[in-house]
Amino acid sequence: MFANLSDRLTASFKQLRGRGRLSEADIDATVSEIRRALLDADVALPVVRSFTANVRERAKSAEVSGALNPAQQIIKIVNAELVEILGGQARDLHMAKQPPTVVMLAGLQGAGKTTLAGKLGLWLREQGHTPLLVASDLQRPNAVTQLQVVGEQAGVAVWAPEPGNGVGDPVAVARSGVQHARDKLYSVVVVDTAGRLGIDAEMMQQAADIRDAVQPDETLFVLDAMIGQDAVTTANAFAEGVGFSGVVLTKLDGDARGGAALSVRGVTGKPVLFASVGEKLSDFERFHADRMASRILDMGDILTLIEQAERTFDAGQAEEMAAKLAGQGDFTLQDFLGQLNQLKKMGSMKKMLGMLPGMGQMREQLENFDEREVDRVEAIVHSMTPAERNDPKILNGSRRQRIARGSGTTVAEVNSLVERFEQAKTMMRQMARSGGKGVPGMGMMPGGGKKSKGRMAPPPKKGKKGKSGNPAKRAQQEVELSLKTGARPAAGASFGLGGAVGGGQAQDLPDLEELQKYLR
Repeated sequence: MFANLSDRLTASFKQLRGRGRLSEADIDATVSEIRRALLDADVALPVVRSFTANVRERAKSAEVSGALNPAQQIIKIVNAELVEILGGQARDLHMAKQPPTVVMLAGLQGAGKTTLAGKLGLWLREQGHTPLLVASDLQRPNAVTQLQVVGEQAGVAVWAPEPGNGVGDPVAVARSGVQHARDKLYSVVVVDTAGRLGIDAEMMQQAADIRDAVQPDETLFVLDAMIGQDAVTTANAFAEGVGFSGVVLTKLDGDARGGAALSVRGVTGKPVLFASVGEKLSDFERFHADRMASRILDMGDILTLIEQAERTFDAGQAEEMAAKLAGQGDFTLQDFLGQLNQLKKMGSMKKMLGMLPGMGQMREQLENFDEREVDRVEAIVHSMTPAERNDPKILNGSRRQRIARGSGTTVAEVNSLVERFEQAKTMMRQMARSGGKGVPGMGMMPGGGKKSKGRMAPPPKKGKKGKSGNPAKRAQQEVELSLKTGARPAAGASFGLGGAVGGGQAQDLPDLEELQKYLR
């Protein structure tokens, strides 16, 4: 969603790099470019004015003029101001002292309230709560049925005493749902309410009546992040007619300009609590302003990536796999298949790669990344017998032909997978033995195997033997050198991030062609 804004902001910082001192003209030109980028992203004008005024004031202050690297200081200021307009510190849901906690959802029709109710219910269940979804949208056709289906998928109970489709009293349903939650000891009640295609007095009155009946601890305004400037009008109307304590942004995975996400906090003063980032029920996350600002400035979102991995990967199994890669046992294709399945549980590989720093500069390659390669690899391994997975060396010509027929691939693809698997296993073991310094032959992670454009490796010093181009031989040279010198790799070197992320310096980026090659 923020691709265009991210590109524009990144481009505006490039002209500042290498400057030892910034003039007022440099600052004015950069702020003007930032203003145009925000307006093009459909950010509300009052928010743009406040943002650029704060950036200009801080950019001309002593914190920049006295900095060793003024360009990096400007980026730091822009990042801090983005965090501020996105909401600052993340806030948790206000939980009632006496259960159940009542959460009411309000918003226009089409914003995704019903699906969001299921996502919120799943998220609450994973947090250890016992949620109940209440179907108070009795006007939209099949809204009650949709909530029942979504609740079943999320494993969350649904209170739906009325069939809907214009039948029943939504206020009575909401009231009875809260009472049912008290009787059955549910800890959280999520009330789904009706919306309209546009703001009208009847919708506002009905939402206000439900609010008065259930006395919610949280009223969440569900906002479609793709509606642009309309978000300001809609948010103000709901703030005046119903009132809300927090905002939930939906469809953040869309390709709109994203002005709603940047405008709603500045216009309403209410924090954004959650974000829906996909169609699956699991595509739902807490909204962190600092992480979103990092994504916009192409600094990545490593913390969210780590959290997703912690939820998906089994710690004991991960330690076992790490030990096997270090040489304590044999890492087989069966182990590889298990790791691949856990990786798929984390979601789209494009999304995961997009959370790495600097990936905005490789957006075209990222879009062309074929996720079906993972399915093809999985099909090939599934077509092998247990003995073949544990020892690929027994794969002769006839076995490879059988595997190719069973997986719907070619013998060449089977050969390529086996070859790449052996190479990757060797490289991982060499990396483990060398203290996590990097994958030999592929550069520092996530730098891939190709040098950045316009950069050349420095020539070897006289009297010293140059590094070999052979991955195994080069790894051996590095091990021998570390044994002689006793040196250890620098902290963070395994990720190629020696300096501050997003500091305006050129960084090695992942080569997606190399990654796809290992999946073929």
